[in-house]
This record gives sequence, C-alpha cells and structure tokens, in this order.
Amino acid sequence: MTRTFLATLALTLTLAAPALAQDNGLTVYTSQHQALTQEWADAFTAKTGIPVAIRKGTDVLMANQIVQEGLNSPADIFLTENSPAMMMVQDADLFLPVAPETLANTPEQFRPQSGMWTGIAARTTMLVYNTEMISEDELPVSMLDLAKPEWQGRWGAAPAGADFQAIVSALLELRGTEETANWLVGLKQNALPYRGNFEAMRGANVGEVAAALIYNYYYFGDQAGTGESSDKLKVHYFANKDPGAFVSVSGGGVLKASDNPEAAQQFLAFVTGPEGQAILRDGHSYEYAIASGIEPNPALPPLSSIDSPDVDPSLLNAQEVVQLMTAAGVI
Repeated sequence: MTRTFLATLALTLTLAAPALAQDNGLTVYTSQHQALTQEWADAFTAKTGIPVAIRKGTDVLMANQIVQEGLNSPADIFLTENSPAMMMVQDADLFLPVAPETLANTPEQFRPQSGMWTGIAARTTMLVYNTEMISEDELPVSMLDLAKPEWQGRWGAAPAGADFQAIVSALLELRGTEETANWLVGLKQNALPYRGNFEAMRGANVGEVAAALIYNYYYFGDQAGTGESSDKLKVHYFANKDPGAFVSVSGGGVLKASDNPEAAQQFLAFVTGPEGQAILRDGHSYEYAIASGIEPNPALPPLSSIDSPDVDPSLLNAQEVVQLMTAAGVI
C-alpha cells in the first residue's frame, strides 16, 4: 500500500464527496460507524444550532487525506475507529490541542499524553469460535499460539482492515519487531483471509474456519439482532495481558485547518461528555463508552473484567505495521 496509491484514493474521495457544511458549520472526517457519527452530529446540532456535515472513509484513507490536504483541509474534526490513524495526523502536526476540560472527560489510559487528541470510544479484541468444531480446552492460551502449525487453516481474520492492523500495532509495541514479523509469517500460513471482521465471524459460524480473531462489536451487534451470523459461536478472551486482549481506542481531534475551531472544540466536548457517551452506550455500535463516567452498553462485559495489556495509544506505529505485513505477504 504505497503513499501514491493512498494519495490517489484520497483525491478520488475528495472529488466524489458531497457538499460540505456551510461556513458557519462543521465538517467531520470520520472512519467511525456512520450511524453513530450521525447520531452525535444530529444531537449536537439540536443542542447548539451548529450544522454538521460528515465525510466517511477508512482510518488510513482519511488520515492520509488530511495529511495531503494539510492546512487547506475543509475538515474541522477527525474521528477514527483506531488510534494509529490519529498518530499519523498528529505526527504531521495538524491537530490543535484539545481543550483541557475536554481532556478531563476521558481517563488517561484512553488518550495520548500529548493532549493533541483524545479517546472517544473503545473496542476489545477477542476470538470467536465454533462450538461444533472446537472445544473450550482446545482454545489457544495466547493470540501468538495462532501462528503454531496446529492452527493451520483453522482460523480467519481480516488483515487488510484498519481494525486488524491496530491489533498488529499493539503486538509490535508489546513484543517488538522480530516477534511480530514471525507471528505475521504464521498468520500468512495459517489464517484464511476475509474482506472484513463480519465476514471472518460469519466464516467461523458456517464452519469455513473454527475460529476468527475480531473486535467485540461485530459479535455483540449480531447477537442483538437476528444472531444468524453468530449463533454457533462463543467468545474467548485472552488473559494475562496478552496482545490478543488489546483494547483499541477510537480517537477524536480538532484540526488546525478548521475555520471554526471554537465550535469544533464544542463538538469534541459534546462527544466525550455525558450526552455524547450516553448516545454511544444506548446505540447499536456496541463500542465501549469510556468518558465522563458513563457505563458501557450492558450487553458488553465490563472492560475491568478483561485482562488487557497496557498500551499507550500514542505509541502505535501504523507505518511499520504496514511494512511488516507487506513483507510477510499478508497485505
């Protein structure tokens, strides 16, 4: 995935984008769930009268577009699914500092020390497994075990997606380059690749693979609906602060290019405030509310019950991960 390719995609998205907000409104570049972002925008507009236009894309695509546009970007705010994209924009020095009172909404473990962006939501890594194909005592103790020969052809993942690449970023930060590169070789040999997390989950449910490594909201979202893509599955959380128990932080930041930075700061304060986090809790994204003391959706196990590793979201390295995954032939 070259810079030229990403820049071309960014330009294509720019040309195809809908009309932006008027001068007195806000434009949000987002890779978050469309419905969730729209709910936040509608509630913010109802409260403040400030219109909000939304432009949707993937984490890496939107981050690269912001970097390409620089200080000429029409965007006021950037919302992501995973933190590596936030760091791409921060490293390009394109964020304004988040207002201190907004930073205070989110616990320190869910935001970078720089204060240039903040956490707005979180999701957990987990393994779903088909109970007709694998027993509980056969489950891997660590995510790293999935690279062992006995797991060849037995699990699925969506390695090309930003979600999975964030998991690899956490592995890189926790275990280093050599161990990550070796695990990716095992991934290439063992895992059946899917186009997305939902497809990987469904593949496990129909027996194409015995298990799939995904984020939590795909499973819990399906369970809250018909359950037809997860009815044969159970959930396995890795313990002992394993890389496979990584909690990924979704970020939000105000861009230096904003023509209305005061309103943009208001929007970020709203998203991380009690009203915005309640929208997250009560909606259908099944991500974790993490700010302003709002408890997550009751269908989700508490984050405190998941033995997740300590990972500073500002240290996740998306560029090295792409290089390692490319070298391993995974993407």
